[in-house]
Amino acid sequence: MRQTFLAFERRMTALSLGIACAMLVAAACLGLYQILARFVFHEPAEWSEVLIRFTLIWMVFMGVPSAFRQGAMVCVDLAYRKSGPRMRRALDWLIAISALVLVAVIIRYGFDYAYRARFQTISGLESFSMTWAYMALPIGGIFCVLGIIGCLLDPRRQELETAL
Repeated sequence: MRQTFLAFERRMTALSLGIACAMLVAAACLGLYQILARFVFHEPAEWSEVLIRFTLIWMVFMGVPSAFRQGAMVCVDLAYRKSGPRMRRALDWLIAISALVLVAVIIRYGFDYAYRARFQTISGLESFSMTWAYMALPIGGIFCVLGIIGCLLDPRRQELETAL
């Protein structure tokens, strides 16, 4: 059961990281388009700046699960170095529970905001609903839950092994 979950979590974390990378590429391409449109063609695009913001929001919320999985979100290096194995495991649980509570709040209110904004359109992109922007919070949060549990079951602390 544990190995099955970890295999599923690895695939989902890789998927979220792939989406984050795609959003970074999209934001960079949109930024380049915006610069060309404004300064080369002298026809600024109203929609590109808004779309850049939303791709960056999606990039962050899709990239955070990978950081959770690597144990890089809550840094307690000093406490880890000064404690024994039992205390380290207790810290793992404390960090996981704290992170899960935070992510649960993000998921809950992310869905709420997305639902409330279903009739609101995006400025400059009138055909798109704000729901698409707000859905980054709960979707990223769901991926984060998998990463947090994966980190608890199979901790990776590469920064500790290379520390002096």
